[in-house]
Amino acid sequence: MRNDSMNYEGIEQLPLKAFTEKAYLDYSMYVILDRALPHVGDGLKPVQRRIVYAMSELGLSASAKFKKSARTVGDVLGKFHPHGDSACYEAMVLMAQPFAYRYPLIEGQGNWGSPDDPKSFAAMRYTEARLAPYAEVLLAELGQGTVDWTPNFDGTLEEPTLLPARLPNLLLNGATGIAVGMATDIPPHNLREVASAVVRLLEQPKATVAELCEHVLGPDFPTEAEIITPREEILKAYETGGGSVRMRARWELEQGDIVITALPYQVPGSRVLEQIAQQMHAKKLPMVEDLRDESDHENPTRLVIVPRSNRVDVEALMSHLFATTDLERSYRINLNLIGIDGRPQVKDLRQILSEWLQFRTATVRRRLQYRLEKVEARLHLLEGLLVAFLNLDEVIAIIRSEDQPKPVLMQRFELSEAQADYILDTKLRQLARLEEMKIRAEQQDLARERDELQKLLGSARRLKTLIRKEIVADAERYGDERRSPIVEREAARALDETALLPSEPITVVLSEKGWVRAAKGHEVDAAALAYKSGDSYLASATGRSNQLVVFIDSTGRSYSLPAHGLPSARGHGEPLTGRLSPPDGASFVGVMLGDPEDLYLIASDAGYGFVARLGDLYAKNKGGKALLNLPAGARVLPPRRVADYPGDWLAAANNSGQLLVFPVRELPQMARGKGNKFIGIPPKKVAAREEFVVGVAVVPEGGQLLVQAGKRHLRLKRSELEDYLGERGRRGRKLPRGFQKVTALEPA
Repeated sequence: MRNDSMNYEGIEQLPLKAFTEKAYLDYSMYVILDRALPHVGDGLKPVQRRIVYAMSELGLSASAKFKKSARTVGDVLGKFHPHGDSACYEAMVLMAQPFAYRYPLIEGQGNWGSPDDPKSFAAMRYTEARLAPYAEVLLAELGQGTVDWTPNFDGTLEEPTLLPARLPNLLLNGATGIAVGMATDIPPHNLREVASAVVRLLEQPKATVAELCEHVLGPDFPTEAEIITPREEILKAYETGGGSVRMRARWELEQGDIVITALPYQVPGSRVLEQIAQQMHAKKLPMVEDLRDESDHENPTRLVIVPRSNRVDVEALMSHLFATTDLERSYRINLNLIGIDGRPQVKDLRQILSEWLQFRTATVRRRLQYRLEKVEARLHLLEGLLVAFLNLDEVIAIIRSEDQPKPVLMQRFELSEAQADYILDTKLRQLARLEEMKIRAEQQDLARERDELQKLLGSARRLKTLIRKEIVADAERYGDERRSPIVEREAARALDETALLPSEPITVVLSEKGWVRAAKGHEVDAAALAYKSGDSYLASATGRSNQLVVFIDSTGRSYSLPAHGLPSARGHGEPLTGRLSPPDGASFVGVMLGDPEDLYLIASDAGYGFVARLGDLYAKNKGGKALLNLPAGARVLPPRRVADYPGDWLAAANNSGQLLVFPVRELPQMARGKGNKFIGIPPKKVAAREEFVVGVAVVPEGGQLLVQAGKRHLRLKRSELEDYLGERGRRGRKLPRGFQKVTALEPA
């Protein structure tokens, strides 16, 4: 703790709060302005600008011999950028990778990484580099008085504050960066499209963002994957300076195999293969048989997915993969940059191009002014040289006779100090007879150039025309076709979990005690399976392993479980109460399996029932859902499958030996409830368990009904059942003697 009474000479004392606030603010501003955000002028961050400038100073032009990258990094760190060598080299690598940079600034030789692993580049002592031809866009006008210069970190050298970009490199190569309290995500764009938009804005300064987007169709990434973002969303992102864009891999069918030929930006093929393989390992892609990577030098991206059969819906499969892997990816757009005024701000497309045009106009004006000053200075010297040539003998005499010829020459011929120095520095052989013609010819050429420069500087229209010509010429020289096509596609959808499961025939078996198991195939004699002591067969249902099994309990509630998760029939199975939570005292009475659209008869032994869709019986939780409302004393009957809702007949028998048959269509189709009366039984008799329904059966066209009374069986054809046809809700007709104590009804 500081003692205020103590005084230390030469030490500044500040409250900790004030010191930390200032220190953090200074650090934040440094990160924002000098590290993370690009400038609208040249579109570069300081480290990138310093790398490009240092390489130009080393003479590493596009036509020069390659030099070790360590040499470049050493110059950058030693002269301009006193930071870590690995970070500097990584920034250099990024500008050389054609799969990372839309228009690379550096041309590399050696291992500079691959699309599959961008960080697999060799150490800087092994790789070599030089500037790419496109770097001329940034460097061509550097020595022509176009930019301001600032001392380097130790004040021994000067470096450019910006590079005189001839094209809006900010949009062409984009930028990403995280500063303090802000970030930037500027996607790359097509050079020809951006140049066309700049020319449009130059000719029509009031052009809107929508009009500029007639030229700039959207981002253009180094990879050839599709941009599937709707046009209106892209336009909105350019209008607000923020948004997102989605890219989707391109694929084609080749002899039944799916071949992926282009991946989204910065998505390695190895990651995509790993994501698909994980789903295959988890048995969530049963329709995929094999996966191969056939990428090579000629085909940088060639991932092959082999479907299990030609019946696989390839479009649905790819839609699922787009939704669940990096074959489709979203990229943020955040047009945050340092503007002409030196302040960071999120700008729309028009503001960016407008500010870059201001920068370009000022750069061209400075270039022309710099050249004009050079031309006028040269004309001034030539004028003095011509005077000396026309009075050569006298000039030589003055030089020979005078101790200090310079002031004498200046006075005698009315020369300036610069002219006198130039005459005295001129070699005698340059004053030969033919030199007069050369001097006058050079004067004429320079005078014409001076007049032209003055016209350009004096006319905004001429200056605008010059800028336009230069932009069009550079676009023609460095431009190329769009790589990322913009197309409209339907949104990707992941397949339902059941569609991703293997579809195999199974038989689900339910025992009297509520134990469940699943056997492969449909040809299973469920009653003949082994059961635990004191347990026996109750019911079974056949279907597919990717379907949901529905169970009904004695209280009229329904439950559902995925069939593929049931235990194998090799053992006794598992009790359903381990997976479901029925009410206390409830037991399971039936099982159903099939498609969600399958119909089942749901009934109680009070003589009430309805037809329900199997899909309406699915329950989301362990406690199930209410399905059948039971009258007092009534019990749930096992469910019966309805194959043909209008055409099937319903047969119902009570414990008094009466059988009633009527079309099943007379019962309503409901999702839950009590249902309608299908056979007449007084409610009091049901409550007292004096009279109730013994069994129900659904008999299809051409089918038979099997009536069981103890060990006796009666088989009735559908034509014979006509004798028992009656109105729904009636008592029915007595069965023959010996079968009046019915124990069960089954379709045969």
